[in-house]
Amino acid sequence: MPKDNKQFAKELEKRTRGFAIRVICLSTKLPNTLEAKVIRNQITKSGTSMGANYREANRARSKADFKNKIHICESEASETQYWLEIIKELKWLSWEHLKNEYEECSELLAIFTSIAKNS
Repeated sequence: MPKDNKQFAKELEKRTRGFAIRVICLSTKLPNTLEAKVIRNQITKSGTSMGANYREANRARSKADFKNKIHICESEASETQYWLEIIKELKWLSWEHLKNEYEECSELLAIFTSIAKNS
């Protein structure tokens, strides 16, 4: 892997880890109801899985393994976006509380989509 790619991968790992932490923090602000608990578990799983799978992709044993893990990242980013939309529509948190994470998730989804298409 060329140095530029290694640096990009390292920075994206850091970025997805930061996103995971922000999603965990956001999930703690959800209401303390049974329904919100379900959503809290879902968004925490998808929001943290993205970075974990990207890290695994960077340690893939083959090009096919890499591509598969990237597709998982793409799927998890899309799912996280979905849960953020649900939270917004239920008005459990204001758009101001969700906007930064939603925009970051959109960017990460675009990055993983691009990586998947180019690998």
